[in-house]
Amino acid sequence: MVLVRLLVLSLFHVSLVGSHQSSQQASSPPHPAGEQSPVGSGKLSFPWSQLRLPRYIIPLHYYLHLHPNLTSLSFTGSVQIQIDVQNNTNWVVLHSKGLQISKATIMDQDYAHLSDQVLPVLHNPSHEQIGIFSPRVLSSGQKYFLHIEFGAELVEGFYGFYKSTYRTSTGETRTLASTHFEPTSARMAFPCFDEPSFKANFSIWIKRSPDYIALSNMPIVKTVEVNDGLLEDQFDASVKMSTYLVAFIICDFRSVTATTSSGVQVSIYASPEKWQQTSYALEVAVKMLNFYEEYFNIPYPLPKQDLIAIPDFQSGAMENWGLTTYRETSLLFDPLTSSISDKLWVTMVIGHELAHQWFGNLVTMEWWNDIWLNEGFARYMEYISVEATYPDLKVEEYLLHTCFSAVGHDSLNSSRPISSPAENPTQIKQMFDTVSYDKGACVLQMLRHFLTDDVFQRGIVRYLRKYSYRNALNQDLWDSLANTCSEEDFISGKHCYSSSQASKNAYLFAGEHMDLTAMMNTWILQKGIPLVTVTRKGPHLLLRQDRFLRTVLPSEPLWSTLQQGFLWHIPLTYKTDASSTIHRHLMTAHTDSIHIGEDVSWVKVNTDMTGYYVVHYENGGWDEMTKLLRENHTALSYKDRTHLIHNAFQLVTAGHLPLNKGLDLIGYLQLEKHNVPLLQGLGSLEAFYRMIEKRNEFDVTSNLGKYILRFFRAVIDQQTWSDRGSVSERRLRSEILSLACHLDDPPCLEQARQSFKDWLQSNGTLNLPTDVAETVFSVGAQDDHGWASLLHTYNVSLSAAQKGKLLFALTCSRDKNKLHRLLEFGLEGKMIRSQDLSTLILMVARNPRGHHLAWNFVKKNWDTLVQRFQLGSFCIRNIIIGTTGQFSSPEELTEVQLFFESIKEQASQLRATQVALDNVQKNVRWFQRNLETLRNWLNQQMK
Repeated sequence: MVLVRLLVLSLFHVSLVGSHQSSQQASSPPHPAGEQSPVGSGKLSFPWSQLRLPRYIIPLHYYLHLHPNLTSLSFTGSVQIQIDVQNNTNWVVLHSKGLQISKATIMDQDYAHLSDQVLPVLHNPSHEQIGIFSPRVLSSGQKYFLHIEFGAELVEGFYGFYKSTYRTSTGETRTLASTHFEPTSARMAFPCFDEPSFKANFSIWIKRSPDYIALSNMPIVKTVEVNDGLLEDQFDASVKMSTYLVAFIICDFRSVTATTSSGVQVSIYASPEKWQQTSYALEVAVKMLNFYEEYFNIPYPLPKQDLIAIPDFQSGAMENWGLTTYRETSLLFDPLTSSISDKLWVTMVIGHELAHQWFGNLVTMEWWNDIWLNEGFARYMEYISVEATYPDLKVEEYLLHTCFSAVGHDSLNSSRPISSPAENPTQIKQMFDTVSYDKGACVLQMLRHFLTDDVFQRGIVRYLRKYSYRNALNQDLWDSLANTCSEEDFISGKHCYSSSQASKNAYLFAGEHMDLTAMMNTWILQKGIPLVTVTRKGPHLLLRQDRFLRTVLPSEPLWSTLQQGFLWHIPLTYKTDASSTIHRHLMTAHTDSIHIGEDVSWVKVNTDMTGYYVVHYENGGWDEMTKLLRENHTALSYKDRTHLIHNAFQLVTAGHLPLNKGLDLIGYLQLEKHNVPLLQGLGSLEAFYRMIEKRNEFDVTSNLGKYILRFFRAVIDQQTWSDRGSVSERRLRSEILSLACHLDDPPCLEQARQSFKDWLQSNGTLNLPTDVAETVFSVGAQDDHGWASLLHTYNVSLSAAQKGKLLFALTCSRDKNKLHRLLEFGLEGKMIRSQDLSTLILMVARNPRGHHLAWNFVKKNWDTLVQRFQLGSFCIRNIIIGTTGQFSSPEELTEVQLFFESIKEQASQLRATQVALDNVQKNVRWFQRNLETLRNWLNQQMK
């Protein structure tokens, strides 16, 4: 699953204890002391007290019949589940949520009913489970068929089997029904064993009107006419898979189709009037499937792969096997209105979801605590696949920012380990966060560089082959990468080492053999990120590792408490001026030293930021780096220069480096010709400006704005208002012109106003250059007529990419009443869809005039927001963190604390509330420590 592209990246999550799996007889299991009494029905009481299902009944094959009615917005269905009983029992316990169960029966393998009566069905809504009682014991070692009939309304929301609509250019509203099951919502569409390790085959039949088509994971094998003029599609039986990957859609969409080199049929579906925006996605999907089949050396196992753009979709995309679903902005590309950033996003999201067809679908994590095995891999494979298939997009430039995002969250005490306990649905939803996705990807990047590309690739192929159609744990991945095997594998002559042999000869890093599991456990099982402090002492480099925290200073008493027990095995890399060699050293203790020689004048640690750690150069080390950048910046790669800028300002926030040292470091940027370090420096200054402009510090705000414009004057003046140039040139253009106009730069405003005037006079038929359209619209939104024209265009536009730019521009208004209107439109969910409400709130919060407006809106409408998006969702997380993320005064901190106290029951279930508090505390401290330094530094610069 891909999360939505947002202004504020999404974050972290919460945990409880691991569930004990019992295989006792279910007819009368004991209930642990202190647990809530079970749900009862007559003389029967609910037979199971745990959140996770018992393991003594295994589903083998689901035969699912569905009849969705898009007029009554409801559906009926029946499911027959072939089950394998592994303990004598009278009970079958499985998941069901919000379904009306009308009938349940159990049959033996010959389809003979075990009872001549309808079986009692007990419900335990708090655990989303049902229990079905069989008067005759189900015998261990036997197979049975469980038959359940059910019905429900199509959900108003984004999970389960839900309703979506779109509007045609003539104003007609059309309805479709779609599914989104990950992580725990298949149970909302049909009763099932809704846990990832209960893999089974699925045969699906769907009744529909001839006006619609039906899609599912597999191709249709036959369609028959049934009563009332309806058709019923029968889909081929699926491969063995988890319930969260099942999908079915009933719609009136159109498609384009092509075939991969191995004969897989690829189709892109969209609403009829957006069909022409599907051709780029088709090209990407075919290329990606071809690439992955070759890279993984495992054929894609299904005959087809459909990709479909759903008008109402909460996340960015979902990897349902053979039927991947997408938000329209993640799949559709309109050359006239989509920017280069939009193009890159579509390419990467398709790369992510198709990587999941192997990582996640073919091999699935055993339980949600290790969702990073799915999402971290898919995020990392985005970069590998796009670099291989679309080298011109220069995707490697973006991997740094993925890791920077991870560092930002992991350096708060409210972070979590990559592998964390998660039991109930709210906790599980919260696992889909920056730690699983971005930190997971960056740790894999470090591992790949540590092992080498070839060893890494062979190891993951081994992992995918060994665990195909099965579930895996972290340890299974380390064993595959270390080429280890079970005793059984070893005796049978498979190409692998015994684990003792593998630890001796699998890895040689910097001249030492090492234990991969021991190393990786330090990255997966403990939270946080290491800070490596480097001190030069003659021919030696002295090293110290600590936990990097941006919320506590080393001088504070809490510091030592928060450091206890943290130690990483860090694969260090470094370069010196003495040679072009990348040196390696494995740091496994708190302190260490490396001999580098007397004649080395500079050392840069963490080459190209392939390692996941922050580096601090003590005792004048940063002055050396500043001098090197000013005198010979190309001695370092563009990634190293970007890494230095990022680390410096992280260390400023953490209190390890004075702000003026960080500002002096980026002074060299006037010599910089590469756009990635330029953007990093610009972004650091913009982040300060965005926070300070929301305070009543008018002199600092004004001087910082003037300084940015003066410092980047030459770069701003070089920009053309066009779509010409390389990807990084176009990205720089978008970013720097947007900021220049926000800072009221007269030439920028003049050009934007003229372009907007031309656009208005054309009645919106003029296609603005896509890289600058958002900036033009944002300037045009400042007067009443311009704002109203943009709102009208937003309402009628058929391009999701254009609508995103228009919505951003509308939220740039300095009129609070207009901002309030937008928030109300979002809450209503008609003109501005509910799927875009969380993004809208963050856009308004980014505006200094909408800063407190957005926060007050969230407080006032909290219950509605939770009902709409579900408590553990990344939308709620982003709303909480995004609206508070630029608060920086003690009064604002108190206000946030009071609100969280008022929603204590919900707040206690969310890691995001603690992340938000950490962020505000960090900002308060930043102002207390750095505001006067910045004021004085700017006064000196402006002389």
